[in-house]
Amino acid sequence: MIEVRQLRYFLAASEYGSFRKAAAAIGVQESAISRRIRDLEDRLGASLFQRHNGGVFLTLAGKRFVRHARKALRQIEYGAKDVATIGRSEDGRIKIGIFSSLASGFLSDLLRAYDKAHAQVLIELKDGDPADHVSAIRQLRLDVAFITGTSQWLDCEIEQLWSERVFVVLPSEHPLCGKTELDWHDLVGERFIVSDGAPGPEIHDYLVQRLADLGRHPEIHTQYIGRDNLLSLVAIGRGVTVMSEAGTAAQFPGIVYRPIADEVLPFCAVWSPRNDNPAWRRLLSLARSMSRSAAAAIIQVTSAILLSSSLLQIPDPWL
Repeated sequence: MIEVRQLRYFLAASEYGSFRKAAAAIGVQESAISRRIRDLEDRLGASLFQRHNGGVFLTLAGKRFVRHARKALRQIEYGAKDVATIGRSEDGRIKIGIFSSLASGFLSDLLRAYDKAHAQVLIELKDGDPADHVSAIRQLRLDVAFITGTSQWLDCEIEQLWSERVFVVLPSEHPLCGKTELDWHDLVGERFIVSDGAPGPEIHDYLVQRLADLGRHPEIHTQYIGRDNLLSLVAIGRGVTVMSEAGTAAQFPGIVYRPIADEVLPFCAVWSPRNDNPAWRRLLSLARSMSRSAAAAIIQVTSAILLSSSLLQIPDPWL
């Protein structure tokens, strides 16, 4: 086998016309240059240089071989740069399964920040339900899925990254619009509508679970339409629905968003431990960093509120 360093040493010697000068330029011993080129000549079965006291010069075989050596080394260097680019996530592709809206929130901020740092990486997004996403992850057809809940999935890694409040979507003329915050008792007796596609089935099960705790079985109608048309049905009074906080950034005529008190959905990343896509690993690293920063900001704000509250309760000795 011809070694890459043999080609480098050969080309350096041909350029400088001297093993000594080539060795000084590369930063190795002259004996190493001489030995490797001799091994190369033995491998090829032809002399590449004529040696003399003043240095070396190429033989006819050497002149023929130098063109091939330069081409081979360029190809190797190009391949190394290409692989290094992928390793630095400057190039590549990430396939992401999503379950939350990209209108606002953590996921939107994450993708925006990643695109700014790695603009050459192609990002493919796919809507779907968690089970389908996880199946695709196990088969390495998806790099990651961002889904709700903290369930453990066999053969997958899972990590909670952020949480979102839950909002009710009401017609703008609905009596409950007069309240700034709702609870589940306010929603008993309401007619709900959900879409047949994700996250409609999950919202259906979520509503059944929450209202069953109050001893009621909710009236839920499935509509075979997309999100925008579903909100249009809410606007004309055909029912109400619920969504996570990220989706409320999208303004839609005839509807009002109201949060449900103390109702929070955790969102997690799910991926295969066998996935070695460097572009995805960079995304995970960025997501973890942003998650820690967001958690620290929440703790700081909460501490400030608690401190302010305690100071208000301290009696003033001058009063």
